[in-house]
Amino acid sequence: MQLRFPVAEEPEGPSLEAGRLLFAGETVFVKGVVAMDGLPPADRMEVCFAGRSNVGKSTLINALTGTKALARASNTPGRTQEINYFTAGDTHYLVDLPGYGYANAPLPVVEKWQRLLKQYLGGRQTLRRAFVLIDARHGVKKVDDEILSLLDSAAVAFQVVLTKADKVKEKDREKVLDQVRDALSRHPAAYPEIVVTSSEKGWGIPTLRAIIATLE
Repeated sequence: MQLRFPVAEEPEGPSLEAGRLLFAGETVFVKGVVAMDGLPPADRMEVCFAGRSNVGKSTLINALTGTKALARASNTPGRTQEINYFTAGDTHYLVDLPGYGYANAPLPVVEKWQRLLKQYLGGRQTLRRAFVLIDARHGVKKVDDEILSLLDSAAVAFQVVLTKADKVKEKDREKVLDQVRDALSRHPAAYPEIVVTSSEKGWGIPTLRAIIATLE
């Protein structure tokens, strides 16, 4: 029986090269956006990255783009409440969404962020896929499930990216993958493959680059 939500296989040939080429050039920060009217022109394909605080989102974006400080992490709740846009080549936007899950962020900040997120997800026609980052040490938490449900309701296809896989023993990694698969089975917008990554070890980075480069 074929496994539901298998781990994405490493790319070969043309897709591997397409991913390499897309991220071979300079990746440029475009702007930080705090309202829908500040979004850049919808003139190219875009993918967005979402994840709870400390999931390794900034580190992953930096690994994808081959830079050390393109996306900067903030450990202060509520500080980074912008949608940050970066270019990848001449054809793609990489969109870094603010980290979610700060229990002690001010309520008005959280509500404003949630409104902006819903507007963005529901109103950006050039958005091809959301990548939702899940920490391999913890699996899908309640706050992640809320974001996955939001993506369902916005009819935005999303793909789970497991981060920090090198921090977990292989046998424990399989348990987490089973938990993630069970969670994803309840979400119709979930893309049926999981990408397992380690920014530190470089695991899964070529795979994720190839996926982004070959989206239609």
